[in-house]
Amino acid sequence: MQISAAESAVMEALWRSHPASAEQVVAALAGTRHWQQATVKTLLNRLLRKGAIAAGKQGRRYLYTPLLRREDWVLEESRHLLDRLFGGRVAPLVAHFSEHRGLSRKDVADLRKLLQELENDEH
Repeated sequence: MQISAAESAVMEALWRSHPASAEQVVAALAGTRHWQQATVKTLLNRLLRKGAIAAGKQGRRYLYTPLLRREDWVLEESRHLLDRLFGGRVAPLVAHFSEHRGLSRKDVADLRKLLQELENDEH
């Protein structure tokens, strides 16, 4: 399921707190996005058509709940990024960040720990 950057902002708000009305989503995004309620409703309708969220009527308003789990979306987005930019390989991704963004000592320590855990799992 392809989710645009704008749609992902709405999804993040719903993953943090749901069910939520359009007004609540607007309020949740107010610190980072200055979208009108009509914009948020458009994005919610797109997400409904894609099957990423569900809507239930409560009185005169709709409450929205995510159907797509954040973990599943992150996994799929990560796979697409790796495939598209690095031929599906993780090592070139890490090398890219190391060269262009720098890795902190903590990043390097975390990577070493992860590699050690992976090696231990193989044995």
